[in-house]
Amino acid sequence: MTEDLKQASQRKVSFGATMKAVFWSFFGVRKKSDYESDASRLNPIHVLVAGVIGAAIFVGALVVIVKLVVAQAAG
Repeated sequence: MTEDLKQASQRKVSFGATMKAVFWSFFGVRKKSDYESDASRLNPIHVLVAGVIGAAIFVGALVVIVKLVVAQAAG
């Protein structure tokens, strides 16, 4: 099993391509063929990092939206 993980972490797909795949996955609009292609090409470490970055951006955007709405309602 550790050999499979080592082999998967050696995959050479750009981090930008990984971010794009994670971005579309957040919306849940991935085609099955795209998912299967990504599963065989993407570096799992990049996917993990991209997922954490995507989640942080999403939470940050929600916080900004809530602050704007609350400021408008109070003003």
